[in-house]
Amino acid sequence: MDQPSIYQRVLIKVSGEALMGDKPFGIASEVLIYVADELAAARRLGVEIGVVLGGGNIFRGMSASAQEMDRVQADHMGMLATVINSLALQDALERRGVPTRVMSAITMPRVAEPYIRRRAMRHLQKGRLVIFAAGTGNPYFSTDTAAALRAQEIGAQALLKATQVDGVYDSDPLTNPEARRFATISYDEVLARHLKVMDATAISLAADNHLPVLVFSLRKPGNIIKVLKGEPVGSRVEG
Repeated sequence: MDQPSIYQRVLIKVSGEALMGDKPFGIASEVLIYVADELAAARRLGVEIGVVLGGGNIFRGMSASAQEMDRVQADHMGMLATVINSLALQDALERRGVPTRVMSAITMPRVAEPYIRRRAMRHLQKGRLVIFAAGTGNPYFSTDTAAALRAQEIGAQALLKATQVDGVYDSDPLTNPEARRFATISYDEVLARHLKVMDATAISLAADNHLPVLVFSLRKPGNIIKVLKGEPVGSRVEG
């Protein structure tokens, strides 16, 4: 018998940059298909899954192209980019038979449901995968913070951050071959060392509510399932 998930409900954060693949910007269709396949396989474990996508592959509020813009205006554009990514992932998931709902923090009823906490939880209970779009709906808050917030609101048992590297390091492993990966690390140490796991607001929110953050590589097939089964993959941030 296949090993079951140790979690009943999780929230998975996927960066927008992860959807680019080798492209300079936008959505790489092969990556979108891969992410949809990984999420569909994870859902077959019987886990209730919420997803938050970043928008950096389309527009980032603090990017060079936005430096001359009003920050609030730029952040609103970034939120709309996450809606584009969410609709693309919804399409890919539903092509794989996964019932999916996109819930947006910015009201746009023609393309997505408005985010209502109780409705989101009902979707999850009915076995639907829920994608939370448009961040928190407010400027100055990242999609990392949105992920930590939504995880708390829906009662997720863990926040999974699927990223480009295989965990939390004491320095950038892409530039420092001697970088050391942590198997486990505390919220306080992440904040004290200024490690770029998630932004400080997201980590602080997770710490205040004792929400474990599991950081792992999205690039290795099967990693989401391994994390859900409790296998030692990536890094675990907790109290």
